[in-house]
Amino acid sequence: MARTKVEFVNAAGTTLSGLLELPDPPATPQAFALFAHCFTCGKDVKAASRIARALAAHRIAVLRFDFTGLGNSDGDFANTNFSSNVEDLVAAANFLGENYQAPKLLIGHSLGGAAVLVAAHRLAAVEAIATIGAPATAAHVQHLFAAREAEIRTEGCAIVDIGGRRFSIKSQLLDDLAAQADADHIGALRRPLIVFHSPVDTVVDVNEAAIIFAAAKHPKSFVSLDQADHMLSRNEDSEFVAGTLAAWAGRYLNMDVAAFEPSHGTAPPVAEHSVLVTELNRKFLRGLYSHTHQGLADEPLANGGSNLGPDPYELLLMSLGACTSMTLRMYANHKKLPISDIQVSLRYQRVHGEDCAACEEQGKGLERITREIRYTGTLDEQQTTRFLAIADRCPVHRTLTGRLTIDTVPG
Repeated sequence: MARTKVEFVNAAGTTLSGLLELPDPPATPQAFALFAHCFTCGKDVKAASRIARALAAHRIAVLRFDFTGLGNSDGDFANTNFSSNVEDLVAAANFLGENYQAPKLLIGHSLGGAAVLVAAHRLAAVEAIATIGAPATAAHVQHLFAAREAEIRTEGCAIVDIGGRRFSIKSQLLDDLAAQADADHIGALRRPLIVFHSPVDTVVDVNEAAIIFAAAKHPKSFVSLDQADHMLSRNEDSEFVAGTLAAWAGRYLNMDVAAFEPSHGTAPPVAEHSVLVTELNRKFLRGLYSHTHQGLADEPLANGGSNLGPDPYELLLMSLGACTSMTLRMYANHKKLPISDIQVSLRYQRVHGEDCAACEEQGKGLERITREIRYTGTLDEQQTTRFLAIADRCPVHRTLTGRLTIDTVPG
């Protein structure tokens, strides 16, 4: 599956880190989903990653992310609580809506399931909800702190072992959890709901699933995960959840029939040293194919696209940047220069051509690419000058600035 690293900012101004799982091109997402992981887990927990990949194979793109203070996200976990997790979910949904497509499906595992049942009330685009091994309310996890509650209340904070990891827990978290004991919000969801739970779950008792199911209104479904543990540690359990969820969600998300079958991203044949560009929709999404590789091109949402790939100018900059970096690395290796890392940043601009000596016609625009080269290493002044000059000798640079002819012929 195609995977894209993303970052977004929550309501508190904290930067959160996520991964967006997408179908392999040429397949495109039929819908977007948002996955909330278990308490103190991260986006890379096996259950989340396996389910996200499996759903992407069914053409449901999935964003999973680290809550504040966990994994690669910024912030201090000790200052978070269930309510802040819900805020993080809303921020993630807003990010998808602004950059891709608002999530139609919410998926929550363990405490993440309790969180999506609350967050859904603030997300109008959500059309279906799934919980996996989830408690009915966040108050369920209070038992994790029972042995240290007196210390937390007295001192205001204590270190608690949760699943073999140590976390700083403040009294504000206990207060917030205690305020989340009411399950009335589940009955007010008015969205299709599917509840996955194992009858042998030793972390969250299956009775919690019964509470969720009883509180919810129809349409609602319950799927028993026979023999599965709470973390869905067996691959077959995660795949079963994903396959069942994809088929169930297709009933409510207006997905095409093709979405029910896993996509395999079969690429059309392309000759060596050639590329093929195909239409994947009647707007801007395009499939990009070479003899051995494939990708996507698109336009941003602001331009009427779906933002599932770089735009044509970004692809042009990537081509020049890749060729520049390769050329500089070859030169550094050949000259045995002490350079451990090379980064090339590029920016495309159209600048006003008035009073521009380089412009053939006054008042016309001038297209310009600014290329910035950064490297890690120590070079003297002469070596630096020569090293930067080599960038202009990369083949793509020479093609773009040379006497390029493009012939258009019928196919």
